Amino acid sequence: MKKVVVVGGGITGLTALYYLQKMSRERNLDIELVLIERDQQLGGKIRTITEGDFIMEAGADSIVARNEGVLPIVNELHLQDELVYNETGTSYIYTNGELHRIPADTIFGIPMSIESLNESTLISEAGKKAALLDLETKNTLFTKESSIGDFLEAFLGKELVENQIAPVLSGVYSGNLYKLTMASTLPYLLDYKNEYGSIIKGLSANKMKFKGSSNKKFISFRHGLSTIIDRLEEECGDATILKGTETKNLRMTAAKYELTLKGHENIQADAVIFATPHDVTQQILNHEHLNKDFNALRNSSLISIYLGFNVPDEELPADGTGFIVSNGSEVKCDACTWTSRKWKHTSRKHNLLVRLFYKSTSAHYEQLKNLKEDELTRVALDDIRKSVGINADPISVEVTNWKNLMPNYHLSHNQAVQALEQLLSTEMPQVKLAGASYYGVGIGACIQNGKKIAESLIEDIMKEA
Repeated sequence: MKKVVVVGGGITGLTALYYLQKMSRERNLDIELVLIERDQQLGGKIRTITEGDFIMEAGADSIVARNEGVLPIVNELHLQDELVYNETGTSYIYTNGELHRIPADTIFGIPMSIESLNESTLISEAGKKAALLDLETKNTLFTKESSIGDFLEAFLGKELVENQIAPVLSGVYSGNLYKLTMASTLPYLLDYKNEYGSIIKGLSANKMKFKGSSNKKFISFRHGLSTIIDRLEEECGDATILKGTETKNLRMTAAKYELTLKGHENIQADAVIFATPHDVTQQILNHEHLNKDFNALRNSSLISIYLGFNVPDEELPADGTGFIVSNGSEVKCDACTWTSRKWKHTSRKHNLLVRLFYKSTSAHYEQLKNLKEDELTRVALDDIRKSVGINADPISVEVTNWKNLMPNYHLSHNQAVQALEQLLSTEMPQVKLAGASYYGVGIGACIQNGKKIAESLIEDIMKEA
């Protein structure tokens, strides 16, 4: 019998455990499965909080439906009837004291047509002329390891990038565009530039791939995202799941690995999947040959604040679902989702529920990071008053501080991950890295990664059988 241990009970670790169990049953393999989670509950950054008439998510608030593997696992877990989709609406950028609509025919703020570029109220006529040079210039310099910010500015101009694209993309990838690679963000843009001679033309020609990017492409569940965590735990009935158990150390013993656990007897394993943040994994492995590449990985921080009001969400601008804040604004948040408008299931009485995000990449973060919850709440209320004119007192507040827990894919990220994989294959051949620290942010990417890791381990076990 082989024994596989998964360390980390977030969505990646649980998905890996689920598929390990599923594939071992299908192939009639004799595998003992164990999952170890430091916290008392599973889910990692997925945690649904219900308070009064509001449903709030401490971490991610949705899943991108078109990501490979998302709908298949939803169907396998028989959660189809629990699905809810986002409401459609306009997104705004808040700049110079005003909300400006992001043109509909865009992806991450990047125009997919000349008409969309001309429609923007965020760009001057000179900025629009600069962006149109994309139709004429050729790429002779940029590769997928180049900075996404440098690439976009070279062909679409500084003004379009700063005023319309950067607020959106920096929000998605929690980092400075000029320190993020094409490979770790939007590698297809380089392909489009090279094939069509223009980013705008390439996006226009492939518009059907992005159709609905402002429509219903996000999913959640009627009772919140923790639904998928609970169902995965239920389905992994063949596995041993240890909650509230911290993994302290891993060492090799002959052909096996031994995990030292706090308050629990040690566990022997033939293979180990680490679905924990990279700095936690580094500490557990404590291997000097790996430290250089682990140290090259970066985290950022995020403060999330929900405010629920006894005010109908009709008081928000018509058809809106939220806004992103441009640099230099007097509003301190980086973005604000009008949650009750975007997700009808989150507010049973259709009262206003908003979520504000404060990221460590913001110039305001240093002033905010050590504030108490009541002080942060006052900052959030001031932002809501300035941006959309709501002056009411909240009836629900939920503050979550994710300190150094948000992956940041800088220019050397991919090289560091590849080096870690190569070293591990030599030093610890049956130890696998998984999760958002390495292979992509978002629940969909984590599900895909968890399944891929499980498939790889099952193949290894079958070869040895």
